[in-house]
Amino acid sequence: MAAVILSARGLVRHFGGLRAVDGVDLDLHRGESHALIGPNGAGKTTLVSLLSGRVPVQSGTITLDGVDITRLPAHARVARGVAYTFQITSIYARLSVFDNVALAVQRHPGDLRSGTMAALARVGLDDRAGQEAGTLSYGHQRLLEIAMGLALRPKVLILDEPTQGLANAEIDTFKALVRGLVPDTTVLLIEHNMDVVMDLAHRITVLNFGQVLAQGTPEQIRANPAVQAAYLGD
Repeated sequence: MAAVILSARGLVRHFGGLRAVDGVDLDLHRGESHALIGPNGAGKTTLVSLLSGRVPVQSGTITLDGVDITRLPAHARVARGVAYTFQITSIYARLSVFDNVALAVQRHPGDLRSGTMAALARVGLDDRAGQEAGTLSYGHQRLLEIAMGLALRPKVLILDEPTQGLANAEIDTFKALVRGLVPDTTVLLIEHNMDVVMDLAHRITVLNFGQVLAQGTPEQIRANPAVQAAYLGD
């Protein structure tokens, strides 16, 4: 099994009486696609917000390549290689497609134009570089958001509901994109589309009521009675 690149131990985040994340352990292995699934309200988005630094942890530790990043703010984690694309598209609608990605590329030394165009080419949007981002279809906006994440050259790319609102053809494009990212990039995927999860994930973590219900391969998760009862159904 590949080495662990990101590790969380005992993560806790409560909001008043809500135990959104309640003692979660998670290991992401280098160069794998790892899916995070569970019912609505299970704590998935809160967990990745803790991993990315958008929400501070109340207790527990997070390490990246063996270095403790638990107290680092989000921008410092980006600089170290953790990129998070949001559940709701977060593009700059009035800027061009090119300029949206260039804002991320400029964090790294090198040729701004070639780096931007390379990221756009990865998601198939290089022919739309001059288009105003807000005029893209919803599916293309999601792909642009992924290009912005890729432009940060992340070690770990966190994708929150990336196929939400996508047509079937766009979902096929997305799956091909993720397959092309690994093993160079480790992907953590929050996804409700179980066909996508079972098709892409090397390993799956199931959350329920802020705690880990199960972890394993797609085959193990599909066969797990507790997961079937809580989430997958019959």
